[in-house]
Amino acid sequence: QVPLVESGGGLVPAGGSLRLSCTASGSHFKDYAMGWYRQAPGKERERIGCISFSGRTTRYADSVKGRFTISRDNAKNTLWLQMDGLEPADTAMYYCAAQPACPYPNEWEPPNWGQGTQVTVSS
Repeated sequence: QVPLVESGGGLVPAGGSLRLSCTASGSHFKDYAMGWYRQAPGKERERIGCISFSGRTTRYADSVKGRFTISRDNAKNTLWLQMDGLEPADTAMYYCAAQPACPYPNEWEPPNWGQGTQVTVSS
């Protein structure tokens, strides 16, 4: 597993934007596809998107498609989630995690989670 730290969350009004970051330590970040996940209060954690190890392939859940963009810079060991057009339904704790590939079955879950970063969208 790649040690990961999420950051960039906060309180934003509906329609606003945020960019989340996920920083990895070590030298293996470039070898992994990466996923962004979120868990809203009272709901199960869901994967909202992923990016291949090279960055050439991305996939998004229907709930965020067209509003969220995942990118990465392997030289900086960093993954980003650009969130535009935020809605109150996007309020959740957001997590990043390495995964075997992108795309990958949604049933698969990472064995470990970081501390996450909280995103709250006010109406």
